[in-house]
Amino acid sequence: MTTLLDAIQIETAPAPTAAVIWLHGLGASGDDFAAIVPELDLAGCAPIRFVFPHAPVMPVTINNGFEMPAWYDIFAPDLVRREDAEGIARSVLAIEALLAREVARGIPARRIVLAGFSQGCAMTLHAGLRHPERLAGLVALSGYLPLADSLAAERHPANFGTPIFMAHGTADPVVVLPRAQEARTVLQEFGYQVEWHTYPMPHSVHPDEIADISAFLRQVLPAA
Repeated sequence: MTTLLDAIQIETAPAPTAAVIWLHGLGASGDDFAAIVPELDLAGCAPIRFVFPHAPVMPVTINNGFEMPAWYDIFAPDLVRREDAEGIARSVLAIEALLAREVARGIPARRIVLAGFSQGCAMTLHAGLRHPERLAGLVALSGYLPLADSLAAERHPANFGTPIFMAHGTADPVVVLPRAQEARTVLQEFGYQVEWHTYPMPHSVHPDEIADISAFLRQVLPAA
């Protein structure tokens, strides 16, 4: 049995009937995005439980083996020439355990959004498209699609129609814009519903982006 990751949990109202599991980026923690909850306009949404897990600490090759919170190892700046398939698979198990806990607490998969930034975005797309139950939506921020060549064989029909919100900075030096555009193209070629946004920012979050995420959450997690 996979041990549940430690996580920050914030409920927008008592007895939540929806959930958002939000994955942070490399070297960060769940604290990174917990502060965004009060900034979201969730009027008309169901009561939501936000879950911000902390990734395990591991050596990261691109950072000279320095240990830091990471969902998987990164070997080179281009991100995709050589990928850590084993590390990604381990993190999928951890994410699946978080999803299963929400279901056990009474929130069905169809009322759960999986979200992530940067490396967390990569895990959101990888795990979400393979999840065997329909999710409410995927929020993919400033990231890319890992192990893209395996998607055709591994994607699950349950999430063929799941809406995907993708956002990226036009001046991102960490995950360059073309890498995200490649991911969008692959997803669209498979027929996924991709809502695409760009913002004049580096590897960060833009105020307009927060407003657009709010609108997406209102759309996919409406009050019952």
